[in-house]
Amino acid sequence: MQIIDMASTELRQLNATLQGQSRETNTTQWVIENTRGAHALAVGLDAPLDVTVKGSTGYYCGGMNKQATIRVTGSVGPGVAENMMSGTVIVEGDASQYAGATGQGGLLVIKGNASSRCGISMKGIDIVVHGNIGHMSAFMAQSGNLVVLGNAGDALGDSLYEARLFVRGDVKSLGADCIEKEMRPEHLELLADLLTRAGAQAKPEEFRRYGSARRLYNFNVDHADAY
Repeated sequence: MQIIDMASTELRQLNATLQGQSRETNTTQWVIENTRGAHALAVGLDAPLDVTVKGSTGYYCGGMNKQATIRVTGSVGPGVAENMMSGTVIVEGDASQYAGATGQGGLLVIKGNASSRCGISMKGIDIVVHGNIGHMSAFMAQSGNLVVLGNAGDALGDSLYEARLFVRGDVKSLGADCIEKEMRPEHLELLADLLTRAGAQAKPEEFRRYGSARRLYNFNVDHADAY
């Protein structure tokens, strides 16, 4: 196990060290201490590393992640796991705005609450939030799965494409073109797997599924007020 103390190591050097690990590296376990809310921490990783970040971070922690497992013991600022390709990012605390934005793969787990625009423009990422999410979450989400064990704020799934949204609690309001959909056996199976992987204590049958009504794929004058 390698320990990097940010009290004596600059952020640029830390990221360069982690990014420099090859896919065949034998040094896979890293611990980062004294983060002091640093921004862009552990970004651009492309190796099967296991990175533990002790404390809270600023914006874009774990951005552009590939292969690595990143655990944050505190909370994170805006844009955690932004544009993640694969791997896993786990946040023990809360997440600020646009968590998992534009993510194309991998799993993002937030064990606290997530703020507004969680999963905005997601493109294949799986996001599991143990708490609540804020307004405009999954805005223009294209594919992937957003699972929320708590409640969802206003305009959930606004202008949604083909992402699947699962919410156990209350939804304050649905966005344009987002509707509640039938929970079929294949969705229960998918959800059970996601909950297990995220360490969430919940039953798939407790959730409701939301998705696109597909009215906004092509312009239709009858739906002009929805654009």
